[in-house]
Amino acid sequence: MKDKVNEIRISYKERITSPFWRTIKSSKDAAEMLHELWDKDTIQVHESFKVILLNNSNKVKGIYQLSKGGITSTIIDIRLLFAVVLKSLSVAIILTHNHPSGTLKASQADKDITNKIKKAAELLDIRLLDHILIVPNGDYYSFADYGLM
Repeated sequence: MKDKVNEIRISYKERITSPFWRTIKSSKDAAEMLHELWDKDTIQVHESFKVILLNNSNKVKGIYQLSKGGITSTIIDIRLLFAVVLKSLSVAIILTHNHPSGTLKASQADKDITNKIKKAAELLDIRLLDHILIVPNGDYYSFADYGLM
């Protein structure tokens, strides 16, 4: 019997063409977009982790929700994160997650996962621009603005 191998198909389809992609120029731009698009019913209940996928001009190719957790935490699988980044041919990313409690302070776990992702991104020549924490009332905390990047 001849060995068989599974075929793996990888795809990324643009539904909105690049001239209409939103440009991110600051953490405020990113935070405003996130608050506009985040599900208002879950932002204050479940912690979710998302990644903003960007092209070389910092135009948003899309946003991918990597995980949805409980009230105080969520799991991030770095392999899945970079599978999405590479599949979408993104050259820069912004990490983001919400704090349902309204606390605008990065935990040690937040700092640790950001550093781990930053190291992996550097190996793949992907720019990690920021990690933004958002809270239900519209406020945000930017790792880049506080010198943590």
